[in-house]
Amino acid sequence: MVKHIVFFKLEENAEGKSKIELAEYIKAELENLKNVIPEIKMIEVGINVPNAPKTDYDIALNSEFDSFEALDIYQNHPAHLKVAGFIGKVRTVRAAVDYIF
Repeated sequence: MVKHIVFFKLEENAEGKSKIELAEYIKAELENLKNVIPEIKMIEVGINVPNAPKTDYDIALNSEFDSFEALDIYQNHPAHLKVAGFIGKVRTVRAAVDYIF
């Protein structure tokens, strides 16, 4: 199994939405991918608690796949590319880790 973890820091305002509106929209869109992309075994998206001490990111994506091939299918799926395109317009920083567990 492959674990795919991504963190995003968001703009304060972008695409006509506040940071919390962006985070809620991104969370819903990413979690909905489970209904569209069968290679996703598990996906959850957490929104950072407002004013949490010592945090660097606004959203955490935690997902699992059977293999790196399945992860690649997910990453290149049109539905994922659409969400990723939106995120690319509203994020300032991205960090990711993929590992076998």
